[in-house]
Amino acid sequence: MSFVELFFLAVGVSMDAFAVAVCAGLAMPKIVVKKALIIGIYFGVFQAVMPLIGYAAAALFADKITSFDHWIAFALLCFLGGKMIYGSFGNRGCTDRECPVGICEDRTCPGGAKPGNSYISAKPAQMLPLALATSIDALAVGVSFAFLRISIIPAISFIGITTLLISLAGVKIGNAFGARFKQKAELAGGVILILIGLKILLDHFNAS
Repeated sequence: MSFVELFFLAVGVSMDAFAVAVCAGLAMPKIVVKKALIIGIYFGVFQAVMPLIGYAAAALFADKITSFDHWIAFALLCFLGGKMIYGSFGNRGCTDRECPVGICEDRTCPGGAKPGNSYISAKPAQMLPLALATSIDALAVGVSFAFLRISIIPAISFIGITTLLISLAGVKIGNAFGARFKQKAELAGGVILILIGLKILLDHFNAS
């Protein structure tokens, strides 16, 4: 996998984290750098660790399925991409039409903001489940890395840093523009993953 392909893969898998970061930025009356950085670090670390777990698990069986590993990588990436595309057409989490909780600082709530704690805080009790939920699909990416014989440490380091930066951008965008970029990001991420899966399959057939 080339650097460009890895970059687009990293962007694709980080779109769920970006969407949640947009919600976090939407709830902030103004950007708090420390909070934005904590959110980015949580998402970046989990997006790096989960592929490592998937890689380690799949590496035990990689030698036994080399004849069809490209099909597995293709199927996994298409599944993840399709899941993200499907999710992009739903209204989950923060929206610009209804307040997600009774106490909310969302500036776009129709009834006006309700003073209280932010919808997404930087506390471990909330960030750990969110970081886990947005990175669980990255397990499958790690499985694909094992089948494709990709050097895992540079790959997951790059994914983690990319997710960190994209999450910081998501907080900023959410704070400045609202939630309308959230669904577009998930749609774009899904398309990217499917295209990478297709390229892996085509590269295998061209090499045969």
